[in-house]
Amino acid sequence: MNKQNISIHGEWSSRLAFILAATGSAVGLGNIWKFPYMTGEYGGGAFVIVYLVCVALMGLPVMMAEVMLGKRGRRSPVNSMRILAQEGGYSQWWRVLGWTGVIAGFLILSYYSVIAGWALAYVPKVAMGTFTAINSMPQNEVAGFVGSIFNELVSNPIQLLAWHTIFMSVTMIMVAGGVQGGLERAVRFMMPALFIVLLVLVGYAMSTPEFMMGVYFMFDVDFKSFLYPNCTEASCELSGEGMLAAMGQAFFSLSLGMGAIMVYGAYLPKHASIASTTSVVVIADTSVAILAGLIIFPIVFSNGLAPGQGPGLVFNTLPIAFGQMPYGSFFGTLFFVLLVLAAWSSSISLIEPAVAWLVETGKFTRISASIWSGIAVWLVGLLTLFSFNIWSHVKPLFMFSAFEDKTFFDLIDYMTANVMLPLGGLFIAIFVAWFMKTQIVTEELDSSPEHGGFLIWRFLLRYVTPLGVGLVFLNAIGVFS
Repeated sequence: MNKQNISIHGEWSSRLAFILAATGSAVGLGNIWKFPYMTGEYGGGAFVIVYLVCVALMGLPVMMAEVMLGKRGRRSPVNSMRILAQEGGYSQWWRVLGWTGVIAGFLILSYYSVIAGWALAYVPKVAMGTFTAINSMPQNEVAGFVGSIFNELVSNPIQLLAWHTIFMSVTMIMVAGGVQGGLERAVRFMMPALFIVLLVLVGYAMSTPEFMMGVYFMFDVDFKSFLYPNCTEASCELSGEGMLAAMGQAFFSLSLGMGAIMVYGAYLPKHASIASTTSVVVIADTSVAILAGLIIFPIVFSNGLAPGQGPGLVFNTLPIAFGQMPYGSFFGTLFFVLLVLAAWSSSISLIEPAVAWLVETGKFTRISASIWSGIAVWLVGLLTLFSFNIWSHVKPLFMFSAFEDKTFFDLIDYMTANVMLPLGGLFIAIFVAWFMKTQIVTEELDSSPEHGGFLIWRFLLRYVTPLGVGLVFLNAIGVFS
């Protein structure tokens, strides 16, 4: 390994530290907040199956490739791609792949911080027993009461601004601490604790009257309604929207294509196994998403709620459980605290690529890079923050039929999760599988070119990922209609 491939930012202290950090990057609001409401919006079981297939056939291979690029380049995504392009004698245009990852992570964090602020706001609400009042209410009034508390929060821009500011401030402090002093220390206790609380809440969900209905909703597969959502007696129109959403969620949930996994790979110890570490991360991440669904949908159906409530689903369902269960205020407070911590573990990975690049320019210390990056994210986050209240009527691309109903938040969410992340994953797959020399790839993966696992991985990366992403995109833009 030559000098330019030695990290200037430090390394994880161990393979376990990387697993916790990468799992922390993947596990967060994407699993507990977004996965359930996306499953609800796209009909349940078929979405879950397509999501799992995308994780297995595209997510895991791309994550291995992205970690490998970071481990080989040992820099920010921008400079790792520059170094690797130079090493192989390829075009410097490959640096654009690094830039798109940094920009995607930046944009995602801008709205991620606002949503995490919702969770942060719920910590004192649950701790003070706000939702225990539902025990004395008629069942048909419970959902309306909980919904009114959530609507009051998101319609108040001053409150949202305060929570958004607090969340981003803590993010900057943790990132400024460096790899081991900040990033690693932050995730060492977060993820085990989150799994424990999730299992406790699954136990509660199993006691609800409609637990099996929730299970049925998540795993009963109806591909006809998934692929033909607008069927009428006269005609059925094929739609790739659900498949695009499932693929985008797979990439979003695993933090792929946004620079986070690549920059974390840059801090991976030299002799750590990429295949085994990424497999553990993918299994842990997917398990959290499934557990979140098994918690939320039984509560949804047991309280007569609709599963397709959109971004507010978690905040309209879990408080009902905490208000009714024994020691609900304690477990509810613990859950939202850990949800915020999980969100922070993701947010530090989202901003780290930009911070690492600024440090590498030589014009910023890590502290100043963290501050300026955080301020920029905070400012862009105002677009999302106001999308839920004073700018809720603003549809910036109203002149295009595909985007006429989308607010700033909807646009940022759609463009990052459904366009930038899958395309980033696509070009990562193309670069690693078609451009990088086999000798370099096998060296980083500690494998031989004839090994069965390597051949399967490269086949998925060469053919399945490009074909899958390409077909879904072509269908989404109407080529097959």
